[in-house]
Amino acid sequence: MQPLHTALLIALFSASTALAHPASPATSTDTVLQRLALGGTGGWDDLSVDSAAHRLYLSRSDRVMVVDTLTGKVVGEVPDTKGVHGIALVNSLHVGFASNGKADTVTAFDLKTLKPLGDIKVNGKDPDAIIYDQASGRVIVFNGDSSNATLIDPVKRAVVGTIAFDGTPEFARSDEHGRVFVNIEDKGELTVLDPKTAKIIATWPLAGCEDPSGLALDAAHRRVFSVCQNGKMVITDADSGKHVADVPIGAGPDGTAFDAARGLVFSPNGKDGTLTVVHEDDADHYAVVATVPTQKSARTIVLDEASHRLYLPAAQFDPLPANAPAHTRPPMKPDTFTVLVVGQ
Repeated sequence: MQPLHTALLIALFSASTALAHPASPATSTDTVLQRLALGGTGGWDDLSVDSAAHRLYLSRSDRVMVVDTLTGKVVGEVPDTKGVHGIALVNSLHVGFASNGKADTVTAFDLKTLKPLGDIKVNGKDPDAIIYDQASGRVIVFNGDSSNATLIDPVKRAVVGTIAFDGTPEFARSDEHGRVFVNIEDKGELTVLDPKTAKIIATWPLAGCEDPSGLALDAAHRRVFSVCQNGKMVITDADSGKHVADVPIGAGPDGTAFDAARGLVFSPNGKDGTLTVVHEDDADHYAVVATVPTQKSARTIVLDEASHRLYLPAAQFDPLPANAPAHTRPPMKPDTFTVLVVGQ
């Protein structure tokens, strides 16, 4: 029989080890719970959700479609958002901001009425990913064709700064403590910004990552998740830039989401029609726990942190002609636009 103090130390060590490396769930019970057949014309890109208001904001080529997440019904639209890519919500002001890639503008709109409040001309080309950084009080839009970011004061609805990149910016996330992380797609890099000073803090290589697009963040454990077009998710230390781990995912992701309460990272794989579910065992160890069948073209994603449900837009497409030029997108079948609702 072991002395009491020895047994106690062993018990404490075992408990601390279990907390540091919680067991990965053997399987994930996430599945497609609903398919919201929304139809309508136009493609899509990024999307945002307002958990408190139960509203889902979808970019639809020339407008923002707004859906009630409780009923699954369209409740309205924000018109005249030409080439819209993404939507940032500033709930404290009751104002949303849509990035209009074909107009080189950002449309401000009332979150309650959806009425446009005016357009802001950005100092760049093809405004794409857009976020609201609460720490600096800035809306930041990342301009794909001019390799820069425009900083907007959401109160004055005016441009207040610009940040230049050595490459094409993609998705971005804020840690809400002074740092914003953005994937640099054509360079395979991760850049860190300080929105208050409008300066770049650091740029780190994403080793082995081709064309990073979607980005998620575990702010508590200081980990950044970048999904890459060569079938992997790269995890980076948010403070040092150190490469932490690689995880295999499917083909064609254009977004990712992290559920902090469940310790799960999600990669929507549009080419495969699957959703890779990755469990964060601890800050340095990750494992794929499920591959959920979704639908081909379901490549972007948003998490409702209140319900822990995921929303993935998708549609059906006609085949391309044999002589179609390279990089031509197949035509979308009319009225097949759908939002998949994934959860437990």
